[in-house]
Amino acid sequence: MKRIVVFLVMSFVVFSCGSKKIVVTKKDKRTPKTEKVVVNPKPTTQTDIPKNSNLNAIDIYILKYNVIAMDNMKQHKIPASITLAQGILESGSGKGRLSVEANNHFGIKCHGWKGKKIYHDDDRSQECFRKYDHAESSFKDHSEFLTGRGRYAKLFKLKPDDYKGWAKGLRAAGYATDRKYPEKLISLIKRYNLDKYDDMVLGNESSVAEVSLSHIVIKGDTLYSLSRQYNTTVDALKQLNSLKSNTIALGQLIIIKSN
Repeated sequence: MKRIVVFLVMSFVVFSCGSKKIVVTKKDKRTPKTEKVVVNPKPTTQTDIPKNSNLNAIDIYILKYNVIAMDNMKQHKIPASITLAQGILESGSGKGRLSVEANNHFGIKCHGWKGKKIYHDDDRSQECFRKYDHAESSFKDHSEFLTGRGRYAKLFKLKPDDYKGWAKGLRAAGYATDRKYPEKLISLIKRYNLDKYDDMVLGNESSVAEVSLSHIVIKGDTLYSLSRQYNTTVDALKQLNSLKSNTIALGQLIIIKSN
């Protein structure tokens, strides 16, 4: 009888310990799954294009990046018109694979690049192209790419508004293999009056007076920051855009200056 009691007691102890082990194991398996969801949130896009806009893809592209192109002209002496035309042509107005998946707006290949990369069919299959975290980084690298290579040095001796000379010079220096590359750039500049942004940087008053300027709201923009950026006032922006409050939304088209 004693042996039976001892056996039952030992069995109960073993069973109890086993139950505890099972509970702990289940808990451990569940915990990592919860942590992964918290640590790896889904990325969000920085800007949205207004769905009800009458503007075509090129108009939208120009509105998004004209200020960046002008800032790069001030700093690196590359005509804003050329930067915008190249961006439109190389990126398919921001809709090409390289610009969408890699923020590469100028088709710049790796060439010793140590940053992120993407592989894409171009002149040859699966060539290496540079990948950026933001479109602004692509514009900056485009300027540094041109200023940092001797083969483009002659271009910087041209007049700052000589976009035709730049278009022809880029092709001659080997930026593109397309023989019609200069004509395509010049055609875009003429059709969309991109040279007006060169005039704005250079302070050509007669041309600046004819320029209408707009801005598409991106993350971080406020009416106050836009007023500082474009040297105007919050009240002027509200009046020009018929705004009743200071609230603006991502992707909203804000008129900065109207003729």
